[in-house]
Amino acid sequence: MPEAGEEDIHAAALQYVRKVSGFRAPAAHNREAFDRAVAAVAAATQELLEDLVIRGAHPAHAAHLAHPVEDRA
Repeated sequence: MPEAGEEDIHAAALQYVRKVSGFRAPAAHNREAFDRAVAAVAAATQELLEDLVIRGAHPAHAAHLAHPVEDRA
């Protein structure tokens, strides 16, 4: 499974917050709440990815499965 980088996670969080809020860009008076929501979704996503367990992966080999193939060369 390819690893989602910090930029990928932030972009996904931003897309999610835009979708559920209905705003592509918040008004100035909503910017802080919008940015907090993006940060919270990104943090929850990172935590999820760190906690996922790949079934059938031996614990000694599971760590390399989170990294792209080119990182294993």
